[in-house]
Amino acid sequence: MSWCNVSNSNELLTRQVTDLQLSLHGLEELGEPPSTLPTVGTNLTDLKLKKKKMTLRELGGCMGPIWPSYFKDCSSVIFMVDSTNIAQISASCIQLLSVLSAEHLHNASVLILFNKRDMPCTMSLVEIKSLFRMDDIIASATQPITTQELSARSGQGLQEVLSWLESIIVK
Repeated sequence: MSWCNVSNSNELLTRQVTDLQLSLHGLEELGEPPSTLPTVGTNLTDLKLKKKKMTLRELGGCMGPIWPSYFKDCSSVIFMVDSTNIAQISASCIQLLSVLSAEHLHNASVLILFNKRDMPCTMSLVEIKSLFRMDDIIASATQPITTQELSARSGQGLQEVLSWLESIIVK
């Protein structure tokens, strides 16, 4: 099973989900979040959930024009939105619509994460969903879409991400 994490954010989610998975199995403490840099290029990470291997392909936001070349092998998508970057919201929405309209992803499960919820300058969830017209997007999409707030840095919402990943393995 393969899933793509496409975002304008950073690789912290990938590392934190991997660390959380290990900590839940008693293999490692979650500990302090690692320092972060924006994802440039692509990163591959393997996870083992419910005895099944998943490969996470993280695609940086700057790679948006070539994201579709990676969609053929994706069964699920995690789309991360920086909810503190008001200037980037419209571009993120356009990228999300492009992802949702990709032929290879018509049946993919989609998780939209509104990241950096721990920051003082973030928009409310109601505001950001309104700007995205999230209700309209969900109503017209062919994919099952889940939305969630997250702070990849503090770990808030990571357990829910892991639960979502485990739920899509069952499907």
